[in-house]
Amino acid sequence: MYALITGGTKGIGRAVAECLAKSGYNLILTYGTDTETAHKTCSELTEKHAVEATAIKADSAATQSIDVIAHHVESHNIRLNAIVFNAGLTNRESFEKINIKDWENVFYANIHFPVFLLQRLLEKINSGGCVVFTGSLMGIIPHAMSLSYGVTKSAVHALAQNLVKFLAPYNIRINAVAPGFVDTEWQKNKPEEIRKNIENKIAIGRFCDPDELAEVYKLIIENSYINGEVITVDGGYCFK
Repeated sequence: MYALITGGTKGIGRAVAECLAKSGYNLILTYGTDTETAHKTCSELTEKHAVEATAIKADSAATQSIDVIAHHVESHNIRLNAIVFNAGLTNRESFEKINIKDWENVFYANIHFPVFLLQRLLEKINSGGCVVFTGSLMGIIPHAMSLSYGVTKSAVHALAQNLVKFLAPYNIRINAVAPGFVDTEWQKNKPEEIRKNIENKIAIGRFCDPDELAEVYKLIIENSYINGEVITVDGGYCFK
């Protein structure tokens, strides 16, 4: 079994990779710039779970990355059981200052890249396979941190639902996960006061552990009846 995870060497993608490796999936993990961490991740997964784990440098904001990933899959004659589109981009400039190039970069990385990579790899996904997008709670509950991120994550959720009928003839399911606040390194580096403010809005009272979230991806991939869903995992955000 093979799974491709974009942005699979850090954060949520790394947790999903670990979770799938435990179940015997061989992995293709893409990354942007941190080659040392990428190869270390693959070595650790291979040693720990006796699976094949390959790192591919492929920035989701770069058009040529589609060819790089597709060439690897095609040249190694790999059949994919799952694709997790996890890589993404944000821009935190204010509405008044954001420029067209930065806006387009976020849309390319979060929307165009996965659409056209999926198109390219469609014939390499096994019947009964599954595609999972990483969406976001911010695509459901508007916020003021990044307009382009919130809008593109809303579009990611729409993609997961609109692609259902297009992939049905191939017997491929497609879903999205909309995480809330997950305790990745980026979140851990937030000031304690900000973290507390967020935790006070979560019914469970804490950030999500990446391993907890990864189990949701695995469930979606392995449950053959989950299709066209956007599954929110936010611990009851705003229910407190």
